[in-house]
Amino acid sequence: MAKANEPYRMVLVESYRPNRTSGLHGDVHVRPRPGQGFPVTMHVECSKSLSRNYPVGTVFKIRAKLTDREGSGDFLYSYFGWKYDVVEIGKK
Repeated sequence: MAKANEPYRMVLVESYRPNRTSGLHGDVHVRPRPGQGFPVTMHVECSKSLSRNYPVGTVFKIRAKLTDREGSGDFLYSYFGWKYDVVEIGKK
């Protein structure tokens, strides 16, 4: 169920390789950067180009909102077609 009253906001996120991928799709995922009020363990649903086209550890600024899905908890959602800014390129 979407959280209707949650606004979209600019959020810094980074790509990373989780220690465990059980229940996850793919090797590289995206999470919020610390200090923004979101746990760094929170999942981010966004364009796959963030995890596929840049080195792991790259930092992006995206437009996202807090939402949830029944049975899976809160996550950040950003429409895959929206533009994003590359803030810092990760190291290969």
